[in-house]
Amino acid sequence: MTQITQKELTQSERFMNKVVNEFGSSVGEVALTNFQKRLAQNYFVAVDSALRMAEEKRLKKTNNKDQLAISWANVNMEKLSRDVIARARIGFDPAQPNHISMMPFKNNTLNKYDIVFIEGYRGMELKAVKYGLNVPDNVIVEVVYSTDHFKSIKKDRNNQIETYEFAITNEFDRGNIIGGFYYHDYKTTPEKNKLVVMNLKDIEKRKPKHASVEFWGGEKDIWENNKKVGKEVVDGWYEKMVYKTVFRAAHGDVTIDSQKIDDDYLQMKQSEGEYADGSAAQEINENANREAIDIEHEILEPEHVDADPEPQASKQPTGGPDF
Repeated sequence: MTQITQKELTQSERFMNKVVNEFGSSVGEVALTNFQKRLAQNYFVAVDSALRMAEEKRLKKTNNKDQLAISWANVNMEKLSRDVIARARIGFDPAQPNHISMMPFKNNTLNKYDIVFIEGYRGMELKAVKYGLNVPDNVIVEVVYSTDHFKSIKKDRNNQIETYEFAITNEFDRGNIIGGFYYHDYKTTPEKNKLVVMNLKDIEKRKPKHASVEFWGGEKDIWENNKKVGKEVVDGWYEKMVYKTVFRAAHGDVTIDSQKIDDDYLQMKQSEGEYADGSAAQEINENANREAIDIEHEILEPEHVDADPEPQASKQPTGGPDF
């Protein structure tokens, strides 16, 4: 236990030193504030957890197992320190629910693991508020059920303000989900108000290709003695995932103001662009989206996404998403 503790302390100190050096090179000889130190510690804890889970998954594989251990010793620390500084200064905090999550991805050129950062839906909200052009005073997001009363009132030559009518007619049995909407509300300039209505088909199109049934609901395999013996229906948290999907669309619809773009934003976009094409994007999409990215403490638990997945015991969610 003493050896393990010493090793973990060394890893933490190494991580903090990299972050401090990168911070100093970008802003000069200025000490990190207590808040920035806390954020760096939060990133260390989050990355450490992601590495541990990914290494456990690597060791379970029987075929095509990468021989490079997923550990701090094999992480591309130069890139990680730059990415941590950029996202920390933007305000992403991995300790906050649904801000940002991390997963390791093999960089074959360097024979190292890069850490990929995945924005949660609350992280999208933070970015929209900080960098948005004409940021709404309020962003209203609602899921519409079959018994609800909803009517959109669009702008025309006789009506200068786009708005809507919405009322819940049966609070305890609202029926089936039929869609959702979001509304950008501007208090002083209501003529800018914007209503976007999404039917269920529009929402389902945004559902991740490898969405986890633990959250979206559906059928999953039952395993016994390393053999698939049947299927079971999982309720999941479909309503919450629909809300999250509409929420992401609402904040993704805020235009970024080019005059607000800073070095941290550019570093973040450059990092994202490195994984925008090819097999890297496919693997990240499969691993990240299978884990319902925006669920606190539920992320980075890929399930049967490898070419040779190991059978796992069936698991049911023990609690709801932290919405």
